[in-house]
Amino acid sequence: MTKFISHSEEETKKLAQKIASNSKKGDIIVLCGELGSGKTKFTEGFLEYFNLQDELSSPTFTIVNEYDTPDFPIYHFDVYRLEDTDEFYAIGGDEYFQAGICIIEWGEKIEELLPESYLKISFSRDFEDSDIRILTMECFGEYKLKEV
Repeated sequence: MTKFISHSEEETKKLAQKIASNSKKGDIIVLCGELGSGKTKFTEGFLEYFNLQDELSSPTFTIVNEYDTPDFPIYHFDVYRLEDTDEFYAIGGDEYFQAGICIIEWGEKIEELLPESYLKISFSRDFEDSDIRILTMECFGEYKLKEV
């Protein structure tokens, strides 16, 4: 488990860019945390690495947005509104896992459906300083986190 203290949205985005620079097709990144904890800013930074920052839109109502890179697609999920895991299967969510990189906001809601290898990042706020975020990164299965 690795902890990262972010003092700003920019630091969160820079961390995301470092992780993006080492990402490959088939990687799954699960983002967990309360509303406003930095999950979408992380995704914004991740997409910036691939020059896709102008295309970012929240998939809250569509559940998944697809972004194309020259080598593979990036799938950005927001599963907050799903009532249960059956809804994830109903949209074919599991079919995306090997097709590109998946970033899943509120991924704890579907954790039982995830393949064995993924990166889970839990976002929490510092109660004394509202700008600070604590990101706890945990690798599962064969997923290896490069130095961040």
